[in-house]
Amino acid sequence: MDCIFCKIIKGEIPSQKIYEDELCLAFFDIDPQAPKHAVIIPKTHIASLEDITAENSGLIAHIYAKVPEIAKKLGVNESGYRVVTNCGTDGGQTVGHIHFHLLGGRLLGWPPG
Repeated sequence: MDCIFCKIIKGEIPSQKIYEDELCLAFFDIDPQAPKHAVIIPKTHIASLEDITAENSGLIAHIYAKVPEIAKKLGVNESGYRVVTNCGTDGGQTVGHIHFHLLGGRLLGWPPG
Protein backbone atom coordinates (compact mmCIF):
# COMPACT_ATOMS: atom_id res chain seq x y z
CA MET A 1 0.00 0.00 0.00
CA ASP A 2 1.34 3.41 -0.95
CA CYS A 3 -0.43 5.46 1.74
CA ILE A 4 1.52 8.44 3.08
CA PHE A 5 -0.23 8.24 6.47
CA CYS A 6 0.52 4.52 6.80
CA LYS A 7 4.17 5.37 6.09
CA ILE A 8 4.09 8.03 8.82
CA ILE A 9 2.64 5.47 11.25
CA LYS A 10 5.44 3.01 10.36
CA GLY A 11 8.07 5.73 10.83
CA GLU A 12 9.10 5.61 7.17
CA ILE A 13 8.21 9.31 6.81
CA PRO A 14 9.05 11.64 9.71
CA SER A 15 6.38 13.67 11.46
CA GLN A 16 6.29 16.09 14.35
CA LYS A 17 4.22 14.03 16.80
CA ILE A 18 1.83 15.62 19.27
CA TYR A 19 0.14 12.50 20.63
CA GLU A 20 0.36 8.76 20.08
CA ASP A 21 -1.18 5.64 21.55
CA GLU A 22 -1.79 2.11 20.31
CA LEU A 23 -4.77 3.18 18.15
CA CYS A 24 -4.03 6.66 16.82
CA LEU A 25 -1.42 9.27 16.05
CA ALA A 26 -1.61 13.07 16.02
CA PHE A 27 1.02 15.23 14.35
CA PHE A 28 1.46 18.78 13.09
CA ASP A 29 0.16 19.42 9.56
CA ILE A 30 2.94 20.28 7.10
CA ASP A 31 0.68 22.93 5.48
CA PRO A 32 -1.10 24.49 8.48
CA GLN A 33 -4.35 26.32 7.87
CA ALA A 34 -4.42 27.83 11.38
CA PRO A 35 -1.75 28.72 13.97
CA LYS A 36 -2.42 25.34 15.61
CA HIS A 37 -3.17 22.56 13.11
CA ALA A 38 -2.93 18.89 14.00
CA VAL A 39 -3.79 15.88 11.87
CA ILE A 40 -5.20 12.91 13.79
CA ILE A 41 -5.18 9.48 12.13
CA PRO A 42 -6.13 5.96 13.14
CA LYS A 43 -3.27 3.48 12.97
CA THR A 44 -5.59 1.13 11.11
CA HIS A 45 -6.05 2.08 7.47
CA ILE A 46 -9.61 3.23 6.81
CA ALA A 47 -9.90 5.03 3.47
CA SER A 48 -12.63 7.56 4.31
CA LEU A 49 -15.82 8.24 6.22
CA GLU A 50 -17.54 6.05 3.63
CA ASP A 51 -15.63 3.07 5.02
CA ILE A 52 -16.68 3.36 8.67
CA THR A 53 -18.48 0.20 9.78
CA ALA A 54 -19.90 -1.21 12.99
CA GLU A 55 -16.62 -3.12 13.37
CA ASN A 56 -14.29 -0.10 13.13
CA SER A 57 -16.48 2.69 14.52
CA GLY A 58 -15.00 2.23 17.99
CA LEU A 59 -11.68 3.41 16.60
CA ILE A 60 -13.29 6.64 15.43
CA ALA A 61 -14.94 7.06 18.85
CA HIS A 62 -11.51 6.58 20.46
CA ILE A 63 -10.04 9.35 18.30
CA TYR A 64 -12.82 11.76 19.25
CA ALA A 65 -12.33 10.86 22.92
CA LYS A 66 -8.66 11.89 22.55
CA VAL A 67 -9.41 15.22 20.81
CA PRO A 68 -9.72 17.23 24.08
CA GLU A 69 -6.35 15.90 25.26
CA ILE A 70 -4.72 16.83 21.95
CA ALA A 71 -6.40 20.27 22.03
CA LYS A 72 -4.98 20.80 25.51
CA LYS A 73 -1.48 19.86 24.30
CA LEU A 74 -1.89 22.48 21.55
CA GLY A 75 -3.12 25.07 24.06
CA VAL A 76 -6.47 25.65 22.34
CA ASN A 77 -8.76 23.74 24.71
CA GLU A 78 -9.97 26.90 26.47
CA SER A 79 -10.15 29.31 23.52
CA GLY A 80 -11.82 26.78 21.21
CA TYR A 81 -11.06 24.75 18.12
CA ARG A 82 -12.62 22.98 15.17
CA VAL A 83 -12.37 19.33 14.07
CA VAL A 84 -12.81 18.75 10.33
CA THR A 85 -12.97 15.58 8.25
CA ASN A 86 -12.95 15.78 4.47
CA CYS A 87 -14.56 12.99 2.48
CA GLY A 88 -14.05 12.37 -1.22
CA THR A 89 -12.76 14.62 -3.96
CA ASP A 90 -15.51 17.25 -3.72
CA GLY A 91 -15.13 17.24 0.07
CA GLY A 92 -11.44 18.09 -0.24
CA GLN A 93 -9.98 14.74 0.85
CA THR A 94 -6.44 14.55 -0.57
CA VAL A 95 -5.12 11.50 1.30
CA GLY A 96 -6.99 8.18 1.07
CA HIS A 97 -6.68 7.45 4.81
CA ILE A 98 -9.37 8.88 7.10
CA HIS A 99 -8.01 11.78 9.10
CA PHE A 100 -9.22 14.59 11.29
CA HIS A 101 -7.90 18.15 11.26
CA LEU A 102 -7.86 19.90 14.64
CA LEU A 103 -7.61 23.64 13.97
CA GLY A 104 -7.29 26.46 16.48
CA GLY A 105 -5.25 29.40 17.67
CA ARG A 106 -7.37 32.03 15.89
CA LEU A 107 -11.01 32.91 15.31
CA LEU A 108 -12.26 30.43 12.71
CA GLY A 109 -14.74 31.82 10.19
CA TRP A 110 -18.00 30.33 8.99
CA PRO A 111 -18.91 29.01 6.49
CA PRO A 112 -15.61 27.16 6.12
CA GLY A 113 -15.74 26.32 2.39
